[in-house]
Amino acid sequence: MTKMLASVNGIEEAEIAMEGGADIIDLKDPKAGALGAVSTEIVRQTVNAIAGRRAVSAVCGDLPMEPGVIVAKVEEVAATGVDYVKIGFFPSENAAACAEALAPLAKNTKLIAVLFADLGPNLELLQVLAKHGFHGAMVDTANKAGGRLFDHMPPERALDFVSRCKTLGLTIGLAGSLEAPDIPRLLPFGPSFLGFRGALCGEGHRTHAIDAAAVRQIRSLIPEERKVGRTSSVDYRLLAARGYSPGAADAALGTDKIFVRDFVLPVQIGAYSFEHGHTQKVRFDVTADVLRVTDAPEDMRHVFSYDVIMDGIKTIVARGHVQLSESLAEQVAALVLEEPRVMRVTVRVEKLELGAGGVGVEIERKRVKAQPKTSHRELRPVADAVGSPGRGSK
Repeated sequence: MTKMLASVNGIEEAEIAMEGGADIIDLKDPKAGALGAVSTEIVRQTVNAIAGRRAVSAVCGDLPMEPGVIVAKVEEVAATGVDYVKIGFFPSENAAACAEALAPLAKNTKLIAVLFADLGPNLELLQVLAKHGFHGAMVDTANKAGGRLFDHMPPERALDFVSRCKTLGLTIGLAGSLEAPDIPRLLPFGPSFLGFRGALCGEGHRTHAIDAAAVRQIRSLIPEERKVGRTSSVDYRLLAARGYSPGAADAALGTDKIFVRDFVLPVQIGAYSFEHGHTQKVRFDVTADVLRVTDAPEDMRHVFSYDVIMDGIKTIVARGHVQLSESLAEQVAALVLEEPRVMRVTVRVEKLELGAGGVGVEIERKRVKAQPKTSHRELRPVADAVGSPGRGSK
C-alpha cells in the first residue's frame, strides 16, 4: 500500500500534516533548496512531539558528494531519533564512494538515497545502494522551478526506477513537485510512498505554510490501509482502488466515456523482417466506459484520468518490439481494465507508414461480471472483438 509523505518545517506543520492523514512526516526547509535541512534541534523537538504517532524522516541538506562530509551529517541527523535519514545523491564520480562510506551506518539507520530526475540520474547506482545496505531510494527534482517529475522522467522511465528498486528490495519513493492529477498516474506503479510539499500549501507554493484542506485533498486520493475496527469515510474511488467491486448503487449512476484519440507514438512493431530494427508511427484510439461515482464530479477522486491510459500505452511501447497490432491492442485493453470502474474498453491500433492509408485492428473488451467479494485483480477481460477473427495485422 502506497503511503503519503508530507514535507514539513517543524512541529506546527507536522501536527497539521498528521491531522490530515499523512503517513510519514518529513522534515526539511523548503526555503533552502530541494533538500534544505532544518536544524537538528528542530528535528529532535519534532520527533519528541510526534512521539511515535507517525514515522519521521529528515533530510541532510544539499551536501557536496564528499564521503566524510556526508557521513558526519548523517550521523548528526540519525542521532535525533528519526526513523529515516534522506541523503541527496547528486551526479558525481564520488557517488559510489559515498554509499560505501555510509554502509556501517546503514546497519542501524534506515537510509534513503534521493536521486534527481532533472539531473540525469544513473539508475545503476541503485545496485550500489542495495549492496551497501540502504533501506530505500527515491526520485525527486532538484530545481523546483524547472518542472514536475514527469517533465524530466517519463512514465516508462519512472516505472523502470520502481521496478529496479523492487528487484533490489529497496523501499521506493516518488516525488518532484507532484500535484493531485499525478497521483492516479503514479499509484499503479506501486511505490512505497509519494512525497508532497507544494501541493500541501494553500497557494500551491512550497515555501508557503501547509494548509489543512490541501493536505486532506491529497490524502483523499491515496488509498489508506484499512485498520481493524476503523470506520471508513472514503468514497467509492478509494474503495475501487482497494479492490472492491462496483455496487448496484454505483451502476445506477451510469457510465461516462473517457477517450484518448489520435495518440501517435513511434513503435517497434511488425512481423516482417523489414519492420525490425526501427520504429514506425502508430496511432492509438482508446475509449473506456467508466462507472460514474457521483452526479457532481469536483476533483480527481471522482474521475478516471486519461493520463493513466496514455502513460500505460507509453510504458507498453517502451518494453520493446511487438509482433502484431492485435497483441499491442490486447495489452492496452488489459491495462485499462485494471481500473475497477472500467466496464468496457475499445482500442484501435493503426500503423501509419505501410501505405497511403492506415492499417490495423480495433478490439472491444469488457469486464467479466464480478462475483461477490471478488478482487479486481481476479477480473479478466473477455473477448468481444469488433469484426471477425482473420489475418493478423502484422
